[in-house]
Parts: sequence; C-alpha cells; structure tokens
Amino acid sequence: MYKIYINGTPLYLVSSEEVKSFGSPTEKRIVLRYAGKKKFLTSIINQLETSNKFEQIVVFDTEVGPMWADFQGIFKLITAAGGAVFNQENKVLMIHRRGSWDLPKGKMDPGETPEQTAVREVQEETGLNQITLGPHLLDTWHTYEMKGKRILKTTHWYRMQTTENHLVPQTEEDIEQAVWADLDAFLAAPNDVYGNILDVLQKASNTDC
Repeated sequence: MYKIYINGTPLYLVSSEEVKSFGSPTEKRIVLRYAGKKKFLTSIINQLETSNKFEQIVVFDTEVGPMWADFQGIFKLITAAGGAVFNQENKVLMIHRRGSWDLPKGKMDPGETPEQTAVREVQEETGLNQITLGPHLLDTWHTYEMKGKRILKTTHWYRMQTTENHLVPQTEEDIEQAVWADLDAFLAAPNDVYGNILDVLQKASNTDC
C-alpha cells in the first residue's frame, strides 16, 4: 500500500485485498480500479492538484507494484529524511515555516544514508548537536511542482532523542520558530499541519526510542 499526499489529499494505491479495508465509496471517498495506463493516473493527479473536494481517492489493482511503477514514472523523484525529536521531558520538536507546523527534514546528499541525512538535517535546522538516532518510523510521499516539473518526494522518518533543549531555527530555510511541544496536546487539536507530518507524529506517539 502506498499513501501519497497530493495538494493535501491522500491518494492510496492498494491491492485488491487491501481495498476491502476502505469500506464503501462515498461522494468524498472515491474508489477506482486501475485501468492499466499512466493517463488514468495522470487524470486523477490533475483532479487532486486542482481541487480539494475529496477526502481521499483509492485506486486498486491485483498487484500494487506495476501501478506504483507507473505512478512514479509521472514524476521526478527526490529522496529526503528527517526526524521526530524528543527531549528528556518527552516533548517533541516542532518547527514552523511557510505557514505550517513541520518537522526538520531535508534532501539526501550524494553518498549519504537516510540515517545520516536525518541527523544532519535536524542538526542544521534546529541547532541541536547531540542527537541519538532511534528506530525508523515510516516513509511518507507527497507531490509538488517545481520549475514546471512534477516532483514526488519520499521522506524517511526516524524517532530521535536529545538531552539538549536550546533551539536555534535555521532562518535561511524559512524556519520562523523551533519549539518543544506536548505531542498529545498537539495531536488532540492539530492546526496548520500537513497530513504527512501528522502521520509521522501519530506513529512516533506509539513508538519508543
């Protein structure tokens, strides 16, 4: 199963078995069988890029692999990594940039592993030095447009721990704030946060470092 956020709306690419867990279609939840051609997926992407009228769209086929390969072929692929960092009070590090709450992350440099990228990006974007890398949480996918090209970004997320509390937001990356937040309180009333970031935080809330 793959969950890709397009303009804030999740698109699920799933198998014929997995689709059973999504329930019956509604006006807001669209369930479609894959027609076997990229233009079918492109049509769905076009709808999601220009409208927010759906809660989710689910596309299924006997096997997910070929459909996922077709989907990726529509985009330029970028790989990134980041972290959900917790301090000794078990508060999570949140950053605010471009009008939304986010987690520190960034693109992988040549020769880096996802783990190395995740730690480096957290250090650069928040000013923390002492980072203990914990378990891999999940991978997220979202799309955007850059210089007229469609981009599909995969981000590898890790839970991390630190004994430091002083934060220095990296302003050159448009980070306006870096704060320690109570995770349960944030999840109870999330505002101005991307869906993929919520997915990471919900996973982190159930994962020990």
